Amino acid sequence: MHNAAVVILSLLVVQRLAELAHAKRNARLAFARGGREYGAGHYPLIVALHVSWFIGWITEHILRGGEIQQPWWFFVGVISLAQVMRYWTISTLGPAWNTRIIVVPGAERVTAGPFRYVSHPNYIVVLVEFFVIPLFVGAYLTAIIATALNYFILTRIRIPAEDRAVNELR
Repeated sequence: MHNAAVVILSLLVVQRLAELAHAKRNARLAFARGGREYGAGHYPLIVALHVSWFIGWITEHILRGGEIQQPWWFFVGVISLAQVMRYWTISTLGPAWNTRIIVVPGAERVTAGPFRYVSHPNYIVVLVEFFVIPLFVGAYLTAIIATALNYFILTRIRIPAEDRAVNELR
């Protein structure tokens, strides 16, 4: 496995674990304020997809000889911009940010930050990551298959569930 792939993997694992801890804390706060969870049934599917994505690009990277694709600076730039968007989204949502869909009665719909421009900025980030990170490490099949599956789950299951939940705020 190429050193750059190890660094990416390490950073992503630390990032995801920190985000899960942050989401768990935010969920406790939301439930304490009367929050209700929506879409809990599809959450394991999302977790399974994300875990499979990690396994997929790592395995494919190793099987393809462990090379980083050129121009590496382009991939690093796109990944870095995605992270800026990720943390802009998380900071804009504040304690409302979560990996689950939890609606707190009386909460206002967030329309600041990146939400002024798009309804689901974090999902754009995830789609970019699902495609670009595997491409960066030469995992072309994972890039195509995982991104297509993620797009399907987001557009057919997750976003409709989230929109139904958020519309209850109105």
